[in-house]
Amino acid sequence: MQTEIYLDANATSAVLPAAISAAQAAMGDSFGNPSSTHASGLRARAMLDTVRARASRLLGVGGGSLCFTSGATEGIQTAVLSALCAIRDRRANGEATGELLVYGATEHKAVPESLAHWNRLLGTGLELCALAVGADGRHDLAALRALAPRTAMLCTMAANNETGVISDLDGIAAVLQASASPAYWMVDSVQALGKMQLDLAATRIDYAPFSGHKLYAPKGIGMLYVRAGAPYTALMCGGGQEAGQRAGTENMAGIAALGAVLEALEDGCGFRTHAELAGMRECLAAALRSALPGVVFNAPFAGTLPTTLNFSVPGFSSKELLDLFDAASLRVSSGSACSSAKAAPSYVLEAMQLPAWRAAAALRMSFGPMADQAFIDAACERIAHCGAALRAACLVPSAMPAERRDGIVQLCADGESTWLVLDAASRSCAVIDPRAPLVARIAEFLRCQGYKVRAVIDSHAHAGPASGRAALLQLLADQLDRADSEHALGWPAQSDCISLGNGMLVNAVALGAHVLARLPQDDGKFDSVTYLFGAPRAERVLAGADVRFAFTGKDVSPRLAGVVAANTLLCPAQDGGSALCTTLASATAVPDPLPRELDEAALGAFLDAHPDAMLIDVREACEHVAAQADLWRGRRAHSVPLSRLADRLAVWLRGVQRPLVFFCRSGGRSAKAAACLHRLGYQDAWHVAGGLTFGAGKEGKLPIAA
Repeated sequence: MQTEIYLDANATSAVLPAAISAAQAAMGDSFGNPSSTHASGLRARAMLDTVRARASRLLGVGGGSLCFTSGATEGIQTAVLSALCAIRDRRANGEATGELLVYGATEHKAVPESLAHWNRLLGTGLELCALAVGADGRHDLAALRALAPRTAMLCTMAANNETGVISDLDGIAAVLQASASPAYWMVDSVQALGKMQLDLAATRIDYAPFSGHKLYAPKGIGMLYVRAGAPYTALMCGGGQEAGQRAGTENMAGIAALGAVLEALEDGCGFRTHAELAGMRECLAAALRSALPGVVFNAPFAGTLPTTLNFSVPGFSSKELLDLFDAASLRVSSGSACSSAKAAPSYVLEAMQLPAWRAAAALRMSFGPMADQAFIDAACERIAHCGAALRAACLVPSAMPAERRDGIVQLCADGESTWLVLDAASRSCAVIDPRAPLVARIAEFLRCQGYKVRAVIDSHAHAGPASGRAALLQLLADQLDRADSEHALGWPAQSDCISLGNGMLVNAVALGAHVLARLPQDDGKFDSVTYLFGAPRAERVLAGADVRFAFTGKDVSPRLAGVVAANTLLCPAQDGGSALCTTLASATAVPDPLPRELDEAALGAFLDAHPDAMLIDVREACEHVAAQADLWRGRRAHSVPLSRLADRLAVWLRGVQRPLVFFCRSGGRSAKAAACLHRLGYQDAWHVAGGLTFGAGKEGKLPIAA
C-alpha cells in the first residue's frame, strides 16, 4: 500500500492538528455549557464569544449577525426559510415581492432542493427559475437583468465547488441595485472561506452560509451570516441559544476546532498566498498534460479558485480515471461529493454547455490553502506514475515496446460490449461490434500492439451512430489486412470455407492457428449473426469442442446447440444485466447457493485454510500497475482485469477447480466476477467484500492531505 495523497479538499478537508487539540480541550477541561452561569459555563461562553468575534472580523460581519450551525446545509435551509416567511408576510400585506425564486444553474443541489421544499411547505406558490451561466461558468448577468425585477429571492454562490469558478458578486449586486429588485440574496460561501477576501457587511448579501469541514475543521460545524435588517426565522426553536437564532446546546468541540482554524487564518500561519496556490495548480496541470494526452480543463484558470482543477480526458470515463488514480492512492473525485456516486454527467458542466463527453468524463482535483510545494510535488509524481501505467497498457500513445496480448478483450460502453479477438503469434486480430465511444481507445490499443486487423464487423445492425465501424476503419486504415467487404455488417470479402461439427459449411478468416467463423442468420428469424472463435484440431473443420467463444450478438441462435460445446463461452453484444458471458449449459442450470463473499474478518482465515487459493486482482491492467499490486496480504496477486475475464474463464472452466478469490478497489467488480463464475458452475469462486478499501487502514499508511 502506498501513502495516500488526498486531492479532494472541496469535498472535505483533513482536520488541522491544532483544531483537533482545541476540540479535545473543549471536551476535556472546558466541557462547560455556555448557557450556565457558573465558572465552567462562563469559561465556555468566553471561548464561544472569542471564536465568534474572530469569525466576524475575518468575514467583515459589521452590524450583521453570525450564528453557529451544523454546516452549510442548515445555513441554506435557515436562509431560505427566513426569506420565504418574510416574502409570504409581505405579500399578505399587499407589498410587491416578486414571484420568482432564482438560483444559479450551477448551484449545489442543496439550494434548489431547499427552495422547492420550503416553497411547498409554506405554500408561497413561487416559481423556481434557474439562472443560466456562460461557458466560463459565470452567471449570465443579462439574463439576471431580465429576471431581477420579478425575483423574490436570489441564490448564488461565491465559488463553485466542482469547477472553482468565482462568481462576479459585484456584477450581480449592481444588477440588483440598478433594477431596484426586491430580492433577498443568499450567497453560498462554503468554498470562499480561507480562499477569498470577504467583507460581507459592505455588500448587499443578506445571507451567507459557511461549513467548517471544507477548511480543516471537523464535520458538524458551520456558520450563517445574516445582514443587519434582513428578516430571520429560526429553523429550530427551544432554549434560546445563539441569541434565539438557533436552539440547542452549541457544539463546543466543533466551535473550538473551527476557532483554531480561524486563528491560523487570521494570523496567516500556514495559509498560502493566491500566487503561491496558483503556482501549485499550474504544477498539477502540467503533470496532467504530460500524463494524459488531450486533457481539457473545464474552466479557465483566470476566473477560478487556484485550489481547484476540473478536467476531462478524451476516450476515458470519469470512473476509469478515478479508479486509476485511486489504485495509485491518489484521491480525487468526479463532480460534487454529494453526487459523485451517481452515473449522471455533471449538471454543472452541462449548465456551462460544454460537450457531453466532457460533462460525463469530468474529474476534479482540489487541495486546501495550506498545501505546500512538497505535497504538490508528491502528487505530480503520482500523476506521472499513472500516466506510465496507461502507456504500459497501450491506452494512451506510447513509444514503449508493447507486450502483445493473446485471447479476447471485452470493452463496455452504455450497456453494450465490444469484443477484441487477438492472436499474438500472427499479430492479427478482429474487432466485433465496435461501439462509437470506444473507437479511439480501440485504435490506440491496436496501434500500440502492432496488430494487423483482419476484420471489423458487427453482429447486428446498430441504430444511429451506435456502431463505430466506419470510424474505426478510417483510423486503422494502415493496419487493415483487407480492402473491402461483401456484407452489410462488414464481413471480409476474401474469406475461406470451413466445416462446423454438424457438417455445415461456413465462411471463416484465419487468425494465426485460430479461425473466426460466421454462423449465418437463422432463416431471418433473428437479426443477429453469430461468430465462432476457436482452434481447429482437424484440417478445415471447427468441431464444437474446438469453439472457445461464440459472439452471439443480440440473440442466441438455436443453431448454436449443434455447433458448440456445452462449456463454450457465449459472449453477447449487450450486457445490460452485467452477465459478462454465459454458456449453453449454464443457461438452464441452477447454481448451488454457496456463499461467495469474504469480509475482512473471514479473509485471513480463508487464506490460511486454503493455501492453494489464487488471489486475483480484477482491476484493469493500468490500475494493477499503478497500484504496484503484485503482492497482497503476503501472497502473489494475479492480474486478470474484468475486461479479460472471459478469456481466463475458458481456461478455468476446463481445468481443475481451485479456490479463486477476486478483489478490486471497492468490491463491485470482484462481486461481478465471482457471480459470473458461480453462474457458470465454478463453485469455489469468492470475492472480497469492500475490496481494498477496508484493507487500507490496516496495511496502508496515513494519508498526506493538503
